[in-house]
Amino acid sequence: MPIASLNPATGEKLKEFPAFSDSEIEKRLKLAQQAFSHHRRRPFAKRTQLMMATAAILDQEKEKLARIITLEMGKLFRAAQDEIVKCARGCRFYAENSERFLEDETAQTDAARSYVRYQPLGPVLAIMPWNFPFWQVFRFAAPTLMAGNVGLLKHAANVPQCALAIENVLCRAGFEEGVFQTLLIEAEQVEKLIVDTRVKAVTLTGSEKAGSEVGSAAARQIKKSVLELGGSDAFIVMPSADFEAALSTAVKARTINSGQSCIAAKRFFVADKIYDDFLRQFVERMRALRIGDPLDETTELGPLATEQILQGVHEQVQKSIAAGAKLLTGGNRIYGPGFFYEPTVLTNVSRESPAYCEEVFGPVASIFRVRDAAEAIEMANDTTFGLGASAWTNDPAEQELFTSELDAGMVFINAMVASDPRLPFGGVKHSGFGRELGAAGIREFVNTKTIWIS
Repeated sequence: MPIASLNPATGEKLKEFPAFSDSEIEKRLKLAQQAFSHHRRRPFAKRTQLMMATAAILDQEKEKLARIITLEMGKLFRAAQDEIVKCARGCRFYAENSERFLEDETAQTDAARSYVRYQPLGPVLAIMPWNFPFWQVFRFAAPTLMAGNVGLLKHAANVPQCALAIENVLCRAGFEEGVFQTLLIEAEQVEKLIVDTRVKAVTLTGSEKAGSEVGSAAARQIKKSVLELGGSDAFIVMPSADFEAALSTAVKARTINSGQSCIAAKRFFVADKIYDDFLRQFVERMRALRIGDPLDETTELGPLATEQILQGVHEQVQKSIAAGAKLLTGGNRIYGPGFFYEPTVLTNVSRESPAYCEEVFGPVASIFRVRDAAEAIEMANDTTFGLGASAWTNDPAEQELFTSELDAGMVFINAMVASDPRLPFGGVKHSGFGRELGAAGIREFVNTKTIWIS
């Protein structure tokens, strides 16, 4: 079955690619194994040179690469350019810091000499999503290749041109053949790769269901995996917060990438004292967003990535309304070419409704009134997810309470949740395990080897 690339703004088919045959996959696995035997011994100085060259290409070709993102998954063109710039920044961060992150660590023991050495594992399989089609890959690829591993990419089926463009960039930067390969394969071909003994570890960013399947398959092979899954991030606003900053950021945090982000704010908990004003202005601003062609610089909200995602979001909204939620604005697809959905705001959302207990991957906000910080924390934690949380307060005691008590892998105070190459990224509960980025990210896929010399 061919892998198709569609323009979400028009529904037009852009290109089709045949899925790899079993023999082609075998060829790529052999190539990865061969490349690893050389790349693992490449000095850090050379790896750094190649990664810096990668960053330079990304910067030089920012607009060209961003256009592929926009045409293939509907991201606003300016946001797609920002994504390419962020990839370049991530490459430079690991080029500059990987040797320090992985240098031998001396341990004080009874041995004449003892230390810890970090060494690469081999080919690592990355199963990546479409919503940040370059950044998700580069935040895996940069630390993986700098650690001396080699990468195999199974990208989302709707972004094959992005996947091939990434491989092309790394190849032109000077990484030898086989160090990073894009595999155009079907979902049902993935498990064969996971169980292959040449693949030493697996990382996935995706849905809770996909994470469960991939994590289980890896575990049965006693194979390391890192899972970054869904989120239903809380956005909490207390009376002491900068009201305008919180309000404007709230709209951005819910509609970034057309709402298609694991760390987009999805459930908003607003203190009773400011709730009415916040809700009124939030609805006004959501309703006023300019929706249209993502290549148009004036557009503020683009399409959802696929027809299936659009239908799924609409079903979640309608089921939530049927369960008692009150619709304040939106609630419908925008008919015509493309996969557009109205910015939507819900209140009175019950615990049984999808808008409360599921991740809604579109521009749909659920807003709740809370008495105080304690109730906000209780409701924010009342979810199976635990990826990120954003809390807005200028009260030091409340800030400490939120950072200590929110069940999330990341807590941002007076800022929206975001990924940063310098800090670990990941969640708890059903949002997954393991970490990407920072020093923790590069150490996920290495052998932490203890050395004892008497």
